[in-house]
Amino acid sequence: MVVGMKDTVKLIGISVIAGCAVFVCTLFLNYNIDLAAMKDKITTQAGMAMYQAQVSTGKVVAAVSGGCLAITSVIMLLFYVKNYIDTHSKELGILKAIGYPSLKIAKHFWVFGLSVFVGCVLGYVSAFFYLPSFYELQNAEHFFTEIRVRFYPLLAFLLIGVPAMSFAALAVIYACFRLKTPVLDLLKEKREHKTKVSKKETKDMPFLKELARSTVRGRKSLVFFIAFSAFCFSDMVQMSMSMKDLSSKTMAVMMITIGLILAFVTLFLSLSSVVKGNTKTIAMMRLFGYKHSDCSKAVLGGYRPFSYIGFAIGTIYQYALLKIMVTIVFADVGSVPEYNFDFKMCAVTFILFILAYEIVMYGYSQRIKRLSIKSVMLE
Repeated sequence: MVVGMKDTVKLIGISVIAGCAVFVCTLFLNYNIDLAAMKDKITTQAGMAMYQAQVSTGKVVAAVSGGCLAITSVIMLLFYVKNYIDTHSKELGILKAIGYPSLKIAKHFWVFGLSVFVGCVLGYVSAFFYLPSFYELQNAEHFFTEIRVRFYPLLAFLLIGVPAMSFAALAVIYACFRLKTPVLDLLKEKREHKTKVSKKETKDMPFLKELARSTVRGRKSLVFFIAFSAFCFSDMVQMSMSMKDLSSKTMAVMMITIGLILAFVTLFLSLSSVVKGNTKTIAMMRLFGYKHSDCSKAVLGGYRPFSYIGFAIGTIYQYALLKIMVTIVFADVGSVPEYNFDFKMCAVTFILFILAYEIVMYGYSQRIKRLSIKSVMLE
């Protein structure tokens, strides 16, 4: 067995993201199916307008939220498969050297799909138990008669079985592709570095600034994850504040909880990978007399601008989505208030984001400070 169960523990981020995606999709899709079953019982024009609006909302939320989180899960899965092969290249090279074909080794990477399966199961089960309360929330104005919660095996399979099998297959295929690296390169732990930097760009650049840029270039996938964590914080916090007026406090609490979980889990995993992947660089800098602040700035500082970009994209995204919902989807529903961009709420959210982000960065900066040079150099 090449990939052990202990390795899948590191994939908790994928489980969390998959769980959040399935939780949201289960709520809205299950509700849409049960709501569609009683369409013929709706007799009022206001009730039919609310029906059309809620069905459209369910489709949009499931497609946008589920699709966004699914893409993030795919990127994170590929990152961890690549990271595993890079960190175990010598062992994998030995297996190839003694005659094991790439496909036979790659078959064992199916266990990476377990993280998706676990996340999907937890997301579906928790959503199913919450469905009765969600149904009451959606029908708070009593436009429809009482809607019963029903279990749909096909929906459960589509939200649990299909993602788990798809991600397991994707892990195997990607691992097989990565394992086509020559045996000698695997044994020498040689990694690909395709990034080209022009001499003019780095000619007069200070060493610490150049090191910060090369750190970011060396792990470009982590740029996405750090920006995504800021995106989740910005998007979900601001959207949840608006939901208090547009929907309910319960919906606001649910959204901000999901957003903060996604934001902090993704950020913690990303920064852990950054620090772990640069331990030798940090050790060498400290041996050459660089200050702790210089080490932290060179390793972590390069990712800070991307977090601000992620926050800005999240702000634009939540405004556009809510504006579309209010002006188009719920256009025929008279009880929905007008929605405009809240600059004050955006400023407060940005301040909270800066505080939270800098506290986390400080924590990882202290982690760098505690690294033992001796243990790093003996690895």
